[in-house]
Amino acid sequence: THTEGVGAFYRSYSTQLTMNIPFQAVHFITYELMQEQLNPHRHYNPGSHIVSGAAAGAVSAAITTPLDVCKTLLNTQENVALTSVNVSGHLSGMANAFRTVYRVGGLAAFFKGIQARVIYQMPSTAIAWSVYEFFKYFLTKQKLEQEVASGQL
Repeated sequence: THTEGVGAFYRSYSTQLTMNIPFQAVHFITYELMQEQLNPHRHYNPGSHIVSGAAAGAVSAAITTPLDVCKTLLNTQENVALTSVNVSGHLSGMANAFRTVYRVGGLAAFFKGIQARVIYQMPSTAIAWSVYEFFKYFLTKQKLEQEVASGQL
């Protein structure tokens, strides 16, 4: 920050939002759709939470891979890629990143690393949803038991 100022912290903020909003939207929609199929009564069911969480991570990671490729290019300013398409200086903005990725490798370039992203996200989201559902169940059950014990129900 000494040479670039406070703005350096926020340089990739819009890029992160462009990446995270679609990822999270697809993630939650997929989880809820999977739960609707596997656990329609929404009981605590660790197996359904793990499978739904893993599927949510896989689908959202796969769908947003093109955004991740562009974000990575913007963040790393990969010189080899930029020089191969005669881009000199600093690449900025998602639109420029999309054009550059396409010029470097066509449509296939947008899906580089898709397998690694999916494999990374599946256990991560499966664990996150399982922990979330466990604590939701545990805390709700504990509150219900306290209410029963104190005669509120």
